[in-house]
Amino acid sequence: MATEAPKKIEWLVVIPDFPGAHEKRIEVRPQHFAGLGTFKDSGVFQMGGAVLNEVPEGSDASKFSFAGSTIVIQAASREEIKEILRQDIYAKSGVWDVENAQIWPFLCAFRNQK
Repeated sequence: MATEAPKKIEWLVVIPDFPGAHEKRIEVRPQHFAGLGTFKDSGVFQMGGAVLNEVPEGSDASKFSFAGSTIVIQAASREEIKEILRQDIYAKSGVWDVENAQIWPFLCAFRNQK
């Protein structure tokens, strides 16, 4: 009898940046966005973006005050999520503090479709 794969559910994930990671974040940001395409196309990442310390005054990311990132992701466990996060350039280059990521099961009450 075949074993069923664990059910994937949505999770809300907040990943803090390491202190002083701003310059590295800006440097590897294009690689981060390029790498997201794989996950976005697979349906693993539902949505995501930056968490900021304050409202930006424009669209120049080099002037943003980043606190970290947040994503809604489909996975079977917290461990699976951490492994996915560790593969991202932000984790590999020392921007994301994956071990201190906050990870909660997420039950979406509504979705606005544009």
